[in-house]
Amino acid sequence: MANAREILGRMKSIKDTMKITNAMYMVSSSKLQKARRDLKNTEPFFYMIQDGLAKILNVAPEAGNDYFDMRPERSGANRRKGYLVITADKGLAGAYNHNIIKSTEESAAMEAQNMLFIVGQVGRHYFEKRNTPIDISFNYTAQNPTMNRARHIAKILVDLFEEKKLDDVYVVFTRMVNSMTVEPVTTRLLPLKAERIELRGEGDYYQNAEFMPDAQTVFNNIVPDYVAGFIYGALIESYCSEHNARMMAMQTATDAASDMLRQLNVQYNRARQAAITQEITEIIAGAKAQKKKN
Repeated sequence: MANAREILGRMKSIKDTMKITNAMYMVSSSKLQKARRDLKNTEPFFYMIQDGLAKILNVAPEAGNDYFDMRPERSGANRRKGYLVITADKGLAGAYNHNIIKSTEESAAMEAQNMLFIVGQVGRHYFEKRNTPIDISFNYTAQNPTMNRARHIAKILVDLFEEKKLDDVYVVFTRMVNSMTVEPVTTRLLPLKAERIELRGEGDYYQNAEFMPDAQTVFNNIVPDYVAGFIYGALIESYCSEHNARMMAMQTATDAASDMLRQLNVQYNRARQAAITQEITEIIAGAKAQKKKN
């Protein structure tokens, strides 16, 4: 059994670690709430864009054919897919990064003809160590997602799709189902699905609208913002999921540390009691020896 001094040293070390895990929990909680507010504040703008696309299609159904084109002539090995994978910049978030990387490896993203786009340091380092080709690595941080970053990513992906260098564009991110559950999701961005562009608002003010120069051009100019909105939502969802996973990991670590402290406290009391008993025994033995000598 360790002596009391060693046990006290271990208890102090665990308490210091608990301070760190508690601090990380509080920081992640604050960032999670801020990210949720940002997403909620920007949702009306993207819903308005979606309504605009839906109303244009109601007036001019032929608009947007380029973005709805499934390109059936390309199939199998001739079809090129692009995967935008969103990971975190740091660990200590439970299985968050592992799940999204595993989901990526299980998809077609690893096939030679496909293209891989990475956001986040963890995913970038993982695939680089395994010599997996990364076509574009967005070097800015995955922390604090912004619309500028989403627009930059959307422009690159839309341009590749328009130039027919990609036939399908997917985004692999983590969706927070609730406060206890997060799951990796793979969603197709391009080509668009007509049933996904549904009217959310009310009103028929587009019925008599005049599109300059034409509905097709207006639709084509709105689509990049629509894609950017989806990417921004995926970045925010991943950011929220990361901090939610980190909160759960830190809470688990704090609970485990508390259990260890309770066990060490019992060991410390036993060691102290044993030391006291030994001192008393030595005093009594010394007193008896002195008595016999006298």
